[in-house]
Amino acid sequence: MLLSMTGFGETHVQQDGLSAQAEVRSINSRYLKVTVRCGEGYAALEPRIESMLRDKLRRGTISVNIRVTRTKSCEDYQIDTELLDRYHQSFRKWQENRGLDTESRLDNLLLLPGVINEELASASDLEADWPVIEKALLGAVENLTRMRSDEGRAMEADLKKNCLAAAEALDAIETRAPLVVESYRQRLHDRLTKILTEHKIELEPSDIIKEVGLFAERSDISEEVVRLRCHFEQFFSIMELPESSGRKLDFITQEMFRETNTIGSKANDVEIARNVIEIKANIERLREMIQNIE
Repeated sequence: MLLSMTGFGETHVQQDGLSAQAEVRSINSRYLKVTVRCGEGYAALEPRIESMLRDKLRRGTISVNIRVTRTKSCEDYQIDTELLDRYHQSFRKWQENRGLDTESRLDNLLLLPGVINEELASASDLEADWPVIEKALLGAVENLTRMRSDEGRAMEADLKKNCLAAAEALDAIETRAPLVVESYRQRLHDRLTKILTEHKIELEPSDIIKEVGLFAERSDISEEVVRLRCHFEQFFSIMELPESSGRKLDFITQEMFRETNTIGSKANDVEIARNVIEIKANIERLREMIQNIE
């Protein structure tokens, strides 16, 4: 089963006055890189969240955003009475210096910086809130995996299509290869016969046989064809593995290119060269898609 490295998952969980929203985004990357952002007071959970994701994902750049809100009560807020007194004294002093007798309003003083402090989550609160956050995170990862799996199935169909097209071009090369030597022998015989006839020199068949033999040895692509066909079979086998194996597929496509290049350089034939180009084009499409497979 193939998994795409791009995807998005989101889940929102509410429980006991606590609301946790988890978003997980993934894009392709050669290795696994996890970035976690939590709301204020929950930064201590980031290593735990990253560890959880590393157990479930293998490749890709993963961005996680956790937002936690809870139903507020009066116990969640504290008034800094000392700071409020200093603000009040400063304000009264300023009034006296200006000759003003207007009484300062409490609601205005409460709006000044630092007077009211919101109590941040403590270590005990984090442990109490973690089950809700974990549930949201697991749901987001599940949705991400589902999206990656759906995209992976679509990519698998396209990969098989291109691999089969390359295999068909290889069949054409294998059919054409034996005819190349015979075509070369005939062209060589006709050319030499014409030249030697003009000079009234007889041509020994053994000379042509020797030259044709050398050509056949230099242009023999039977081993490369067998290896390339084996790579195609391995490619299909890897796609059927239970785990997604993007790196294995990437390695196989590199070997495919190597064998195809050798065939193109050894086979001195226009029709074979045309099929080599077709194989290369399909392998290049394979490589582009494989870059986004986990």
